[in-house]
Amino acid sequence: MVTFFERRDIDLAINHCVAAYPHADQESELNQIDFLRNRYPGHVVGWSSHECQDWTTSVNIAYAKGARTFERHIDIETEGAPVAKYSSLPHQIDIWFKTFQKAREMCGAPGTSRKAPLHKETAYLDSYIRGVYARRDLKAGQLLTEHDVYLAIPLQKGQVSTRELMLGEFGHRMLADCKQDEPLRIDVMDTPYAYNDQLKALIYQRGL
Repeated sequence: MVTFFERRDIDLAINHCVAAYPHADQESELNQIDFLRNRYPGHVVGWSSHECQDWTTSVNIAYAKGARTFERHIDIETEGAPVAKYSSLPHQIDIWFKTFQKAREMCGAPGTSRKAPLHKETAYLDSYIRGVYARRDLKAGQLLTEHDVYLAIPLQKGQVSTRELMLGEFGHRMLADCKQDEPLRIDVMDTPYAYNDQLKALIYQRGL
């Protein structure tokens, strides 16, 4: 069937479905969503839901596994016609849909690429980065060694951190004097970061 649609360039979604109406939670086999995504990587995979006990947990799991289409039966109570066990009443489907929205919110961006970090993430982590400080008076032209610097919190704006510190034969050379206990800023050191405008701007923005 998938080949039939593919050859005619017709889009389709492939829903995992347990064809038992209704079925129990332990019969959901939600790992089949993984199987279908691996077998048909170019197609949308979904979840056709007919369980009768807990359909809010299953929609959470299904979305987290990558299901992107969802099907569920909705019914109302009428005289002489009982609601099927695999169906949801209107107020229940409202809870189900809100659960789906919460799952989508918490899963966030697609897992196909690295997410951009939140500003409050980087701000929090930056508050714990150790900045580079002069252990003694430093002179222009001096090649820094581990005996010339120490690391401490807080990191200040424009200051080189432990992330950028390079010592030894190919390490930093001072471009200007720096007094003892002063922060070593990006402008007083010969460092590759000083020649990258984007990185230099980030160094000036972070810290206190």
